[in-house]
Amino acid sequence: MAHQPPEARPELRRELGKWDLTAIGVNQVIGAAIFALPGTLAAQIGGWSWIAVAAVAVMAMMVALNFAEAASRFDRTGGAYLYTRAAFGRFPSFQVGWMLFVTRATSWASVINALADALGYYWPDFRAGALRATLITGVIIAITIINVRGVKQSAYVVNFLTLAKLTPLAVFIVLGLPHVSADALRPETTLTLTQVSATALLLIFAFGGYEVIPVPAGEARDPKRAVPFAMIATIVIVAIVMTLVQITALGTFPGLAASKTPLADASALFMGAWGALLMTAGAAVSMTGNNVGQALSGSRNLFALAEQGDLPGVFGHVHPKFRTPDFAIVFIASVALALALLSDFRSLAAVSALARLVVYAGTCASVLALRRQGPAPFTIPLGPTVPVLALLISIALAYGASELQFKVGAAFLVAGAVLYVIARRRSR
Repeated sequence: MAHQPPEARPELRRELGKWDLTAIGVNQVIGAAIFALPGTLAAQIGGWSWIAVAAVAVMAMMVALNFAEAASRFDRTGGAYLYTRAAFGRFPSFQVGWMLFVTRATSWASVINALADALGYYWPDFRAGALRATLITGVIIAITIINVRGVKQSAYVVNFLTLAKLTPLAVFIVLGLPHVSADALRPETTLTLTQVSATALLLIFAFGGYEVIPVPAGEARDPKRAVPFAMIATIVIVAIVMTLVQITALGTFPGLAASKTPLADASALFMGAWGALLMTAGAAVSMTGNNVGQALSGSRNLFALAEQGDLPGVFGHVHPKFRTPDFAIVFIASVALALALLSDFRSLAAVSALARLVVYAGTCASVLALRRQGPAPFTIPLGPTVPVLALLISIALAYGASELQFKVGAAFLVAGAVLYVIARRRSR
């Protein structure tokens, strides 16, 4: 797949509406975390966990509003990369765009690990060894094929799987809330700064994903209106669902802190065996849909970097028949496969969250810089208050990362810089 000259390159098709983008956003946020993290949160902060979920939802909305304002200025593929490029120039924007790709690749790898763990509830062999590797490889190959064949096909799959994943979660909430014990929801101890920071970083991963909504703007109809709508709608939907899920799990299952499959175990208590089966199936559907979205958004991010000459041109190759960035799709799938086979859910989730903070900070700073060019079609109220607070929160949350996570993040930044230098030299 050689680099296509601009005059010969097929254009991406504009086929996504505002509800398609909302489904992409909900699908990316509600993936593995909602099924895997309730137990981890309960182990770390106990009765504070549902309050923490609600608090991070407010933070997520503040950041999402910045994406909505910035997105209302653009109608091309790229998302945060385009905003920071317009505000701060090539290299800073490249690093934001590259970390957006890192976020997608590590998220895909972490979620597919969680998928294997979820299926391991009934088939323990999926949790280790050759069968686990075969499952991970097979799912990634299937998702790659779906994405290469067309954005509309990917959108249909995402829309269907988004509805399919919300249904069992709604059943869990409706049937579980009457069984919630108020005593289990009471915070027992005072939290340390380390606990708060580490938990917040995990929840940034749990709420992350909405930043992908503007990435395929070049394939959306009326993106300057559709993207801001989808950003806000996504956060509202997932904030309600995730907070109620944590309340239900925490209030019905005393052993939540020790569980690897918390929703399936909690469902078994108040719904019986069929409830555990429903949650396991829901987790599988949710994580599969999330993986489809990772390939869709992550590949478009690479495409945008190549389109602007900041990555080697092969990343901008468009399939002549399906009009999709085929090389970029195969590349992110290959990276996700390697990461999935070499690491685990929690480690990858933390790296993904750290990379995501770079994207959030870049976007919030861009909003402040771009306002000098005049008002955006969608403008956050209260002047600079929300962008400044969201920027400070994004920077402060990095405190919860470990030394190893910082080193991995730095390694990704260096790798991206090397590709950037190669692309710039070739363009000259």
